Amino acid sequence: MEKDVIISFENFGFQYTAQAEPTLYDINLNIRKGEKVLIAGPSGCGKSTLAHCINGLIPASYEGKSTGKLTVAGQDAQALGLFGLSKIVGTVLQDSDGQFIGLTVAEDIAFSLENDCVERAEMHQKVRETARVVGVEQVLHHAPHEISGGQKQRVSLGGVMVGQVDVLLFDEPLANLDPATGKQTIQLIDEIQQRTGCAVVIIEHRLEDVLYRKVDRVVVMNEGRICYDGDPDALLCSNLLQESGIREPLYITALKYAKVQLKPEMHPAFLPQLQLTEQHKEQVRRWFYSQPLPQPKPEAPVLLQVEGLDFTYDKGTHALKDISLTIRKGEMLSIVGTNGAGKSTFSKAVCGFVTPQKGKITLGDTDLSTLSIKERGDRIGYVMQNPNQMICETQIFDEVALGLRNRGINEAQVKARVEATLKICGLYPFRKWPVSALSYGQKKRVTIASILVMAPDIILLDEPTAGQDFAHYTEIMEFLRDLNQKGVTVVLITHDMHLMLEYTPRAVVFHDGRIVADKTAAEVLNAPDIVEQANLKETSLYHLALECGIDDPEAFTRRFIAEDQEVRAR
Repeated sequence: MEKDVIISFENFGFQYTAQAEPTLYDINLNIRKGEKVLIAGPSGCGKSTLAHCINGLIPASYEGKSTGKLTVAGQDAQALGLFGLSKIVGTVLQDSDGQFIGLTVAEDIAFSLENDCVERAEMHQKVRETARVVGVEQVLHHAPHEISGGQKQRVSLGGVMVGQVDVLLFDEPLANLDPATGKQTIQLIDEIQQRTGCAVVIIEHRLEDVLYRKVDRVVVMNEGRICYDGDPDALLCSNLLQESGIREPLYITALKYAKVQLKPEMHPAFLPQLQLTEQHKEQVRRWFYSQPLPQPKPEAPVLLQVEGLDFTYDKGTHALKDISLTIRKGEMLSIVGTNGAGKSTFSKAVCGFVTPQKGKITLGDTDLSTLSIKERGDRIGYVMQNPNQMICETQIFDEVALGLRNRGINEAQVKARVEATLKICGLYPFRKWPVSALSYGQKKRVTIASILVMAPDIILLDEPTAGQDFAHYTEIMEFLRDLNQKGVTVVLITHDMHLMLEYTPRAVVFHDGRIVADKTAAEVLNAPDIVEQANLKETSLYHLALECGIDDPEAFTRRFIAEDQEVRAR
């Protein structure tokens, strides 16, 4: 084995005790010191299992049989055990709630220092320094459950950074972050890697966001095997991402629509270094001007009317400030904004989970303040961001059937409706499984299915596609679109700018408890002032349009959306 190899898999395989078939087959992979490697692949392909082998959660927490050889820092991983590996590998999990130990943010960051018996004064200094680096110094004395999903992810990162490890392992680090914070996180990971010389392994669905900074290699997995291990530029010139159910960067898709022949020497994996000739740019311009832009649809009747909504939490956080918003019947819209902007609080106010101090919410002709939470639930479906906060039953089928059974629906109808919904959400093969056997992303799909099966008039989904690969993302979103076309109003609270562009013509932007924009999705992401204020980020389409001499990036974005929808329809 080469001296600089820090992680080495040799003909490695793994099969969980509870499963009939292996999850990993014949893995041969070397990760070197100071290298940054992105591991991508569809849900269930074995990415997280691979990560659990690296950090020792397999076999410490997940039992099974392994074959072949895995060494970390030149030592046998199983012999090192969970504790030994924790001194070499620092892990930031996808599910931040499952990683917290301390009663406060400061205690959580300090946990590994306490275990190492670091002196109190030095510990306090290191915790403060780390908190500043990851941007959580203002919430050091808060309990983990009191902070937003993005802040939780930063705290988890801080808990890893405070220790001296050789490998930094990130399992979907962007899943709960707003776009700008995700961008900052990738930049932060890059800076940490350059400063410390650690090997960095990133497991992430959001390929384009990770490629905001260069990676040395991309490893693509599918069905428990490695199907690509190499140069990012060569990967993006192939069709392997699409064939593997992984979303390629939007600018790559746009270039392909414009019939630009991509080659590795053009450096397509890193947008700032993408080399386009004048002929390539002319191809993009010809594609842009070749078709008329779609016309807006006529307005539908008002379904949900929000007037002057104001809400302050008991501890004094003024979460909603004079929110007024009209949602029309049959709309599909996104609510976007930075972590802590008030998006989730707004949805909780609509559902009746919190009671605003001021304002009025009307659904059709009904003042929602006159309805109980149960009565609202008959007409408004709500899917929470964290699936672990929604799941009540042990078995998947029973969880999805719970709402129907509570309403007295006969069992034959329950079975038909649940099975149909499980098929749409890609969960039908697991219908007899226990929920505990599922990954975080699969649990997310269970909670969406449990609401979709109720067929409500309006459905609010908080981060519906977090942790989903492109295939399941598309499956869920196409189902939601189909539901929307049948008359159900769909409101998506999301950090995913791709989702906003592709599926929701309208975007409502929250910032600091207020609505700062209510425009088309293309208008929002091509307005630098809104992007900066609301912690969003311009899409790569914006930068590609300017690079090609197109002075209307918003129209370019709308042209791309129209083409993309046509391609999906075909």
